[in-house]
Amino acid sequence: MVLKFTDANFEDEVINSDMPVLVDFWAEWCGPCRMIAPIIERLAIDYLGQVKVGKLNVDENRETAIALGIMSIPTVMIFKDGKVLDTIIGYQPENVFREKIEKALKK
Repeated sequence: MVLKFTDANFEDEVINSDMPVLVDFWAEWCGPCRMIAPIIERLAIDYLGQVKVGKLNVDENRETAIALGIMSIPTVMIFKDGKVLDTIIGYQPENVFREKIEKALKK
């Protein structure tokens, strides 16, 4: 299940998480964001219990997007121990996301 991250829950759900977290920064009007949505959904299912997977709408949650310097979307960040471990900008094939997740799980 893909979680919904917001300015209000970002610190609790992402920064303070005891497991790696993949955050998809997106917006309704973004075509490439819609293209990666099915990939994000598959990752949420495949890594259930190992990695939190969620989306943060940058139009509705500007504070977090600005604080993290999100300049273009989609931007996908992988957090571990409260820090950004990896960043993927723009549309990428599914294997790129899986490689980054696997790297996060091994650290």
